[in-house]
Amino acid sequence: MKNPQHTPFLLKLSAVLFTLLAFAASAFSQITKIEGTVKDFETGQPLPFVNISFKTTTIGTVTDIDGMYTLETAFPTDTLQASFVGYQTDYEAVIKGEKQEINFLIMKDIISLEEAVILPGENPAEILLRKIIARKKYHNKERLDYYEYEVYNKVQFDINNFDEKFKDRKIFRPFKFVFENIDTSTVNGKVFLPVFITETVSDYVFRKNPRTTKEHIKASKISGIEDQSISQFMGEMYQNINVYDNFVSVFGKGFVSPIADFGLQYYRYYLVDSFFVDNKWAYKIQFTPRRKYELTFKGEFTVHDTSFALLKVDMNVSEKANVNFINELYINQEFNTVQDTTWMLTHDRLFADFIISDRAMGLFGTKNTSYRNFKINQPRSDKFYSNPENISVEKNAEERSEEFWKQNRHDSLSEKEKTIYFIADTVKNLPAFKSWLNVFTTIVTGYKKAGPFEIGPYASLVSFNRVEGWRFGIGFKTNNKFSKKLKLNGHIAYGLRDQKWKYGGGFRVFVSKRPRQIFSAQYEYDIEQLGLSADAYSEDNIIASFYRRRPFYKLSYVQDVRANYEIEWFHGFSNRISFVHRELQSATGKVVYNFASDVYPDHRIVSSEVRLYTRFAYQEKFIEGELNRLSLGTKYPKIAFEYAYGIKGMWNGQFNYHRVLFTIEDWVQTNPIGWFEYFVQAGKTWGNLPYPLLAIHTGNETYSYDDYSFNMMNLIEFVSDEYVAVFATHHFNGYFLSKIPLMRRLKWRELVSAKAVAGRISQANENMMLFPTDLYALNGVYAEAGIGVENIFKILRVDVLWRLTQLDNPNIQKIGIRGSFRFNF
Repeated sequence: MKNPQHTPFLLKLSAVLFTLLAFAASAFSQITKIEGTVKDFETGQPLPFVNISFKTTTIGTVTDIDGMYTLETAFPTDTLQASFVGYQTDYEAVIKGEKQEINFLIMKDIISLEEAVILPGENPAEILLRKIIARKKYHNKERLDYYEYEVYNKVQFDINNFDEKFKDRKIFRPFKFVFENIDTSTVNGKVFLPVFITETVSDYVFRKNPRTTKEHIKASKISGIEDQSISQFMGEMYQNINVYDNFVSVFGKGFVSPIADFGLQYYRYYLVDSFFVDNKWAYKIQFTPRRKYELTFKGEFTVHDTSFALLKVDMNVSEKANVNFINELYINQEFNTVQDTTWMLTHDRLFADFIISDRAMGLFGTKNTSYRNFKINQPRSDKFYSNPENISVEKNAEERSEEFWKQNRHDSLSEKEKTIYFIADTVKNLPAFKSWLNVFTTIVTGYKKAGPFEIGPYASLVSFNRVEGWRFGIGFKTNNKFSKKLKLNGHIAYGLRDQKWKYGGGFRVFVSKRPRQIFSAQYEYDIEQLGLSADAYSEDNIIASFYRRRPFYKLSYVQDVRANYEIEWFHGFSNRISFVHRELQSATGKVVYNFASDVYPDHRIVSSEVRLYTRFAYQEKFIEGELNRLSLGTKYPKIAFEYAYGIKGMWNGQFNYHRVLFTIEDWVQTNPIGWFEYFVQAGKTWGNLPYPLLAIHTGNETYSYDDYSFNMMNLIEFVSDEYVAVFATHHFNGYFLSKIPLMRRLKWRELVSAKAVAGRISQANENMMLFPTDLYALNGVYAEAGIGVENIFKILRVDVLWRLTQLDNPNIQKIGIRGSFRFNF
């Protein structure tokens, strides 16, 4: 039985947002919602980027590329205005508390415009663009050998897209006080309710060669959450956008920068204005995508006329871009000179409107970042840069006084923002919220909380296979209420057909946090399917019982005893030493352990081994609970090496052997044509061993696509004692489908995959134990390939796969279809 781990912080944050999403509807009173268009009075052409706002307020929005806008608020005035450079401001009356359509026809302001002579020739905006591109290398901050600055980061989440029909429901009554804080977005005019805010102050340090980045979080304040590990994701390194790069990475997607070297292939540019900015003459250029459905922006930037450095960028993701769950994504950046000649980013704002559907409540995410105290080309000592930890959090970062925050915030909090801390801290202590949290936790983790224990998982309460028949089981694990340093777990199960009890239990104990040290031990007596990948459904999962192309009948009874000691020297680099004792017995006639020699008469396989494991993932980031944690990955390859020594005679072990295993995996952005991921594994075993102790290559007999299995290979079909396996997939992110008129509206994304393993087995190992039916020595190459479409209904992926080699084996599929659920932006 596999016990999934979870992170208390993620559950708490998700539950806070989920609960407030459910309860936000009760806040809706009289909302004024306005839709309309803005057009040129003379030509009737729609005007993009026109400012729409309620008179005498800051509540407003801008028109899209088609001149359309939507604005809603609980605090309207009786007049709406439309203003645009070169046009007269127009005003229209508003009916408060109603949905209405207001269209503007605005006239050119011929008095304020100076006479201009337009001559035939090249677009002046494109001339400026080429000068910007030519000077990019001088204004990109990463050209500098060294720089550092202080960062103030403020992240806020707000609920939007309310529905009035829920407001009188009884379940919402405990949360009525929350909804006195409704506000209106100045970006898109939607009504929203603030629910979460966090602030950090940090020092950020950069070295060009060898490339090194360091960030020290000096202060952190998070509403409703008491988890220091989350602070590292609220600093400068998280969602850092550099518009000077050719591709701007946002939520894992590579958008083409408006000042990319090849920007003219993706954008149209228009020179719309020129003016002074802080005594600097500047030009304003608007840009729009040449094609819909590509990962591009629309907006404008302001550029200095002498240095051709950017002064300001305002841009929105194209509304047709192939991105999931994001209704709007707005980026605002401001630049200025520091130390006279060096241009640096001084203010950065990211605004995202997350929404599942137009009928569902959504979420605003806003990240405001400011920079000061710049130091340019002032290197620190080599010892400072050699520290492997790239993000550190000061011990008392979460305990800073209000006086500290008043002195160190780059910008003061508004009254609404101050209220968010009170809301989050109050809501988490309400009985109604705790009830919702328990329900949400059960759904996500599969375990039901019962005081210091958690009971489950529910997917394994009932299952079915050919050996046990109907299987009934239950498990438990302890939580932080039991202990923050010691975790216990256990399970028990019974099969109606084999009439055998299965059981197991173990513990994990936290030795220290710096360095992170954990000691654990586990005992299991259960049924096991050899040759499953780590990502496959467990044998007792109800989905695996029926969502299969072949029944579960190649099972074994396994007694497994192991103890582990793990130490992580710094984030991403760890060692583990383990002792593992296993006894295997056949559970079916399909897999019988018949040795060719009478030396092993009892048809059991007993092994005892010591394992040494090393893992390295440079700059890997984690969200940590008290004991468990969740990896958020790294942009560098993940490398692992394991050596195992089997000792004959230790705890009745029957064999002496050595085994090594090496893996490397990574994913690489290949903008603009998506991203590529690969997984490489190589292994070798020395010693004479029966096939269950060799490399049984991972097959898959379900209809679900498994990233770490050969999906067209049967379970226990191939075995070897030395091999190299390569898995590769390229995700095109809709690069081709977005160019087909009818297909691009679906926003499907194409992919191709290939998997192969080359191996062999010694004659001595092949002859040691009789192979069961349908098991073969891999003396050669097995390969399969596929094409697929993902992002079907935003969550479904379907692959069509072909088996390319080893086609003469009986009971195989040469062509197959597999599906899986994926949640990606």
